[in-house]
Amino acid sequence: MSEKILIVEDEEKIARFIELELTHEGYEISKALNGREGLEMAENGHFDLLLLDIMLPELSGLEVLRRIRKHSSIPIIMLTARDAISDKVSGLDMGADDYITKPFAIEELLARIRVALKRKPADSIYQNNVLEAGMLSLDTDSHQVTYDGEPIELTNREFNLLQVLLENKSIVLSRDTLLERVWGYDYMGETNVVDVYVYYLRSKIDDVVGEKIIETVRGVGYVIK
Repeated sequence: MSEKILIVEDEEKIARFIELELTHEGYEISKALNGREGLEMAENGHFDLLLLDIMLPELSGLEVLRRIRKHSSIPIIMLTARDAISDKVSGLDMGADDYITKPFAIEELLARIRVALKRKPADSIYQNNVLEAGMLSLDTDSHQVTYDGEPIELTNREFNLLQVLLENKSIVLSRDTLLERVWGYDYMGETNVVDVYVYYLRSKIDDVVGEKIIETVRGVGYVIK
């Protein structure tokens, strides 16, 4: 089976050029033209490697990298026109596997991809991981939530919010913390969006479970115990 690579690059000509070269080398390629689309594809697909530009619309490459590294060690090579040392350090410190500055020779990119794939973990975008609270179970590999084996249908945002709460079980998380971890530090919408999505989660989970799973700590935030 050919290895799957996701290219997140907003310059369509560059993305198409890389796609053609990598397809010729036998890789299976998918593309995203902005950071938000790239993050969604990465979180819902099964890729062996990401080529991620830093300067992206909607979500920056560094923000996409930060969010992916919360739950995955998939190899990520950063692509950028910038050559400042600070940008390279930021990307590598946040968990990028490698960094290549545009313009680059395709032979160099292919070599870096081969090296990164040799270090690839056994699983792809998600490591097999099940988070539980009683009989409530969230599987980050299959992106499914169940209670006593019965599926609970959640949107991507609801899933991400529940995941963060389960990863910090018995720890009270403030609204600001949840806003940053689930929506990102650059979110510019309504600040009560956390309360709204907690309500959505409760409406879907509590009726099935028969009790309140997500507790409100007045004046502080939310917690799953």
